[in-house]
Amino acid sequence: MGNPILDIQHIKKRYIMGSQIIDALKDVSISINKNEYVALMGPSGSGKSTMMNILGCLDTPTSGSYKLNGTEVSEMTDDQLAYVRNKEIGFVFQTFNLLPRLTSLENVALPMIYAGMSKKERTERAEQVMEMVGLKERMDHKPNELSGGQRQRVAIARALVNNPSIILADEPTGNLDTKTSYEIMNIFESINNGGNTVILVTHEEDIARHAKRIIRLRDGLVETDMANEPVKASLEH
Repeated sequence: MGNPILDIQHIKKRYIMGSQIIDALKDVSISINKNEYVALMGPSGSGKSTMMNILGCLDTPTSGSYKLNGTEVSEMTDDQLAYVRNKEIGFVFQTFNLLPRLTSLENVALPMIYAGMSKKERTERAEQVMEMVGLKERMDHKPNELSGGQRQRVAIARALVNNPSIILADEPTGNLDTKTSYEIMNIFESINNGGNTVILVTHEEDIARHAKRIIRLRDGLVETDMANEPVKASLEH
């Protein structure tokens, strides 16, 4: 299947906490191609959060190889890593991570400041993405004036604003009710249909079922890695 956008080979991650040694990832190999929609599943302690942090270049493996777009991540400079985290990967977190004093639009425009775009460009692009996630009417609202689902939409818009090749979403519906969760999953579906690679970390089966491939981790190892016939979010009630 061509060149994988993410290629992880024999990744191990060991944490030393005092006298305790924790092997969070024992030997994980995963390849993900462009425009895939993958759910990374596993119970608490399975290593999925560690895996997420390594994929997002927020943490480094103890050993093994991680190639992102063909480049070995361990050989990147700090500047290259910062660029990758800002431009190549869009992050969506369970807790939204929005800045309370900024409006929705300002929150969405934030990554573009680091990318060095002019204010006019930032505003235009942020407005475009806010419209994409259905929040055109809420651009001037601050996070505390929005519902949980709207806050997550702002977070998704912020993740999309730099046109990243990969969207990494960590339990993106963890704090949302069922109806709102499906609305959010609808957005991920359309992001994936638009050509983005989407990687979703979740412990919820019904959320994972929206993905086209489900990788299950257990005890720091890949338990199963299977194609999945995704459910359509719009048909759920």
